[in-house]
Amino acid sequence: MQPLKSSISNPFRGKIRVPGDKSMSHRALLIGALAVGETVIEGLLEGEDVLRTAAALRALGADVERGEDDVWRVQGVGIGGLREPSGVLDMGNSGTAARLLMGVLASHPLTAFLTGDESLCRRPMERVQVPLEQFGARIVAREGGRMPLAITGAGDPMPVAYRLPVASAQVKSAVLLAGLNTPGKTTAIEAQPTRDHTERMLRHFGAEVETVEEAGGELAVSVAGQPELTGRHVQVPADISSAAFPMVAALIVPGSGITLTDVGMNPRRAGLVDTLIEMGADINFHNEREIAGEPVADLHVRAGGLTGVEVPASRAPSMIDEYPILAVAASVACGTTVMHGLAELRVKESDRLAAMARGLSACGVQVEEGKDSLVVHGCGGPAPGGGSIETDLDHRIAMAFLVLGMASEKPVTIDDAEPIETSFPGFVELMNGLGAVIGPSGAAA
Repeated sequence: MQPLKSSISNPFRGKIRVPGDKSMSHRALLIGALAVGETVIEGLLEGEDVLRTAAALRALGADVERGEDDVWRVQGVGIGGLREPSGVLDMGNSGTAARLLMGVLASHPLTAFLTGDESLCRRPMERVQVPLEQFGARIVAREGGRMPLAITGAGDPMPVAYRLPVASAQVKSAVLLAGLNTPGKTTAIEAQPTRDHTERMLRHFGAEVETVEEAGGELAVSVAGQPELTGRHVQVPADISSAAFPMVAALIVPGSGITLTDVGMNPRRAGLVDTLIEMGADINFHNEREIAGEPVADLHVRAGGLTGVEVPASRAPSMIDEYPILAVAASVACGTTVMHGLAELRVKESDRLAAMARGLSACGVQVEEGKDSLVVHGCGGPAPGGGSIETDLDHRIAMAFLVLGMASEKPVTIDDAEPIETSFPGFVELMNGLGAVIGPSGAAA
């Protein structure tokens, strides 16, 4: 346990690059391992979640190494070339790593055992188990598809067309990755567009991926099976989900102005930025460009007053990981912010919807928690603060409340900062370097 306390901050100043995009880092390693030849990855997120993916791929026969130049190199084994691991694959805290890897394994004729930490073993894997068993894979798991689990991939996989019952890029990606070693065309059909990093990266490596809009607005995303993927150079942009924390901090701490460089601006990930601008945030885009098929920009952020808004459920897929930090922004805004379509937050690393409602209430912010909604009545300035937050091993809850403490009248304490390293290594040092005051909970404010 590593308790930390965040106190009222100095104005934020500086130009920073947050760590690489976690979603793209997982996918670059996974797809690189299935390609022929060498994949060179710059800017890979070296958090615990991504390192678990790298370790699992090594156990499955791929050569994955970090060079002294901080560049990662993957010697791929080709589609269908993975070997059976001799030990259990421990995915730590990463639901993305577990679900995407299950997709890859579902069409490989081998048996693997997967587990994770206490938090991951509570998360539902049935949502990927159901479609993967349609390929012919056999999965034995705890109730609800929960880990630990055993997966035996199909020896003769059959292509499927699967309609996603929930908006989930992880489920879509698992289906598409299973389709890589499956003859014919595999299709994932989604009612709401979700992040498309898998499709973009598969194309970057040479796969044939097609997206068709069907009647009623559904999207059918298909991949042609058994392509020969070729090793590629991948430059991973800065993670917009990580950039969200210094971004909101700079918006709510008076006098602040920072620049965030190389931020991935995939339109299916930018819902938070759209919402903050609707709230009146001063965010400007510079040096807009494209890297490895992904849009990227530098963001200049300046403090200013925010006003509460209503966030529609349709925006949830594009910002599902950013609601905790949006709730922090809403707590210091003028007026009320209403967020709809948040049911998916209940099956993240923790029940994030309940965690945010409890934590904000403990910090003197008036909130109303619904089944799939959250209403935050803004304080129109600094929140009272003073709360002690149980993070429940959730890195985003931990970071969100540390940011709240930077704009509160009294310090905010979190019970454990260790999970932050899973997605944002060096978070505390970076924030303190900009002007934050974060330290051990026993230290003077």
